[in-house]
Amino acid sequence: MEPIAPTLEKVVAKSLRGAADGPLLAWPLACGSAVAERTRALTFRNGVLWIEVPDAGWRAELKHLAPRYLVAINRYSASSVDRIEFVLAPGK
Repeated sequence: MEPIAPTLEKVVAKSLRGAADGPLLAWPLACGSAVAERTRALTFRNGVLWIEVPDAGWRAELKHLAPRYLVAINRYSASSVDRIEFVLAPGK
């Protein structure tokens, strides 16, 4: 029996590559569910994906992980993401 994960990943990647907002949709896949629950992909423009984070601690931690996230997002999205910017949620 063949493992389902590689096949599922191909299906998801194919559907995201066709989506205009692919980088936004790819964010939860790239960062994982624990991070996705605490963050929000806001917009993608000029090669930059803007992510809202709950506080400065999260921003600092995620900046260190950004290169890893870029690789994952660009694997799923047809639109090339050059950089991720983390911004604080309003009121933080």
